[in-house]
Amino acid sequence: MDIKKLYEWCSIPEKELAGRKDLKVPLRIVADADELGKVMARDLVEEIKKANEEERTFRLIVPCGPKEWYGPFTEMVNEENVSLRNVICFHMDENLDWEGKLLPKEDPNNFRTFMERYFYGGIKEELQVPEENRHFLTPYNLKEMSRMISEADIDYTLGGWGQDGHVAFNQANRNPYVEVSLDDLRNSTARIQNNNDDTILALSQRGLGGAWQFMPPMSVTLGVKECMKAKKVRVYSATGAWKQTALRVALFSEPVAEYPMTLLQEHPDALITATKETASHPISEHPEWEFRRVNSKEG
Repeated sequence: MDIKKLYEWCSIPEKELAGRKDLKVPLRIVADADELGKVMARDLVEEIKKANEEERTFRLIVPCGPKEWYGPFTEMVNEENVSLRNVICFHMDENLDWEGKLLPKEDPNNFRTFMERYFYGGIKEELQVPEENRHFLTPYNLKEMSRMISEADIDYTLGGWGQDGHVAFNQANRNPYVEVSLDDLRNSTARIQNNNDDTILALSQRGLGGAWQFMPPMSVTLGVKECMKAKKVRVYSATGAWKQTALRVALFSEPVAEYPMTLLQEHPDALITATKETASHPISEHPEWEFRRVNSKEG
């Protein structure tokens, strides 16, 4: 990563971002987390409605987070009587313990428990996604999930991104003994992996008061190839500071393995939605800051 280019990208004020013609991926900025949740839910509801009108199956690759959309989604589906009976869900990732096993049901990082409670649980029974259409990724079915996705038309991938631009758990490679090229990342499929130290620390700070000791050290994830197979890819973030730099890289950099989200620019119908906080950057707010080897008068 060219540090001078990174500085240049991070220096652009949030108000100037969305309208720029040099963005690698289209960007939509919303006011705050509340609005993002409603926008995210409405985007998905409208896609499902369209599929229902056309009497076709709607296949969705779905994340656990961002979490802001579950309430609005449940409300819209129930109030507008939107049937989810023809929806097939492929859950993109899951946390694992140090042995690569599933977490206890009530572990706060158990994605399946969260999804069953907040994504499926609040929907009217007659509108719910049938249980046989809910495909949760585990260490024991990843080959079967890969096969199902490869053989199907996927309509929509919904997701967020992490501090290194990971979508699902497709993280940047931090292992000094393994080389992962951009092509490797681009063609990656479902797998079990160790989570990066920075991923563990970032997630522990966000949800566990920095108690990294309780964070799952491993995960199972769909690969980039599977997530990008959808006709439309939509990623969202409302979590601010720890996503800001990854967003700037995704918007302006060529594809790089250091930030997996830069591969979104290779998709014909991708869209990034961020809150104003996530789209801002402290460097853009402090032009007086100097960094050695970048803009320092001292060299």
